[in-house]
Amino acid sequence: MTAFGAPAEDHTLAPQFSRVRWVESVHPRVVSIGLDAPVLDSGFTFAPGQFVMAYVFGVGEIPISVSGNPSLENEIVLTVRSVGAVSKAIASAEPGSVIGIRGPYGQPWPLDQTKDRDIIIVAGGLGLAPLRPLLFKILARRKSYKAVTLLYGARSPDMILFQDQLSEWKMNHDIDVRITVDTAEATWTGNVGLITKLLEGIDLEPSNTNAFICGPEVMMRFAARALMAKKVAPSDIFLSLERNMKCGIGECGRCQLGPFILCRDGPVLPFNAVERLLTVAEV
Repeated sequence: MTAFGAPAEDHTLAPQFSRVRWVESVHPRVVSIGLDAPVLDSGFTFAPGQFVMAYVFGVGEIPISVSGNPSLENEIVLTVRSVGAVSKAIASAEPGSVIGIRGPYGQPWPLDQTKDRDIIIVAGGLGLAPLRPLLFKILARRKSYKAVTLLYGARSPDMILFQDQLSEWKMNHDIDVRITVDTAEATWTGNVGLITKLLEGIDLEPSNTNAFICGPEVMMRFAARALMAKKVAPSDIFLSLERNMKCGIGECGRCQLGPFILCRDGPVLPFNAVERLLTVAEV
């Protein structure tokens, strides 16, 4: 079996097993877990935006984007919402237990194409998790980019994920963090409304801007169109699409979206390539 981090076509469907190092509750139904990466000859490396297939004995397997810091070698961090049988099993894992991992798979965020440009990152709900590695990498080489803005939307204040880290990024780094919620009690002093409202107050240089978006598909569509209304080119807007993945290596066809097999051609794709497909029912 080949080492993790090799091209997808060199992988088999057999997972390698990783021991859980730690478990952290991010929200009552959202958990981050840190695992020892399965280490063979070359260790485990991933690029921000890539995902792994996570397997639980006797339960099943699901795709999960890696949500940890790419500079930390041989550690895999996964963030999962407890909703289905496999995600519930992963969320209830304890330190010392074992989870199967194969990957990483997929096309990453094209960060190397964005040096000396403004960057807007738009996250909705759990969509912040696949964007965290991107933020870690940007902050590790912050001088390579111009203005960096993170727009994050949650349903309510109690559903804001990684609150301590968001506060740290906002206070200690050269990054503009703006948060909004759909609904809130009177004690909430932040923004209330759609995430597209946050875009209205941002001055940007559209010809020198790249945007990275992850969250519910309807949010991603409207956020991308709001950026286009500000004259950002659709080819400079990138979405992470992770629906219906099953095998992870482009064999089963479950994640096909028009001409794309998302686990192989995505999950990160430019908006101009998928805009029309995202509006076609049952595609």
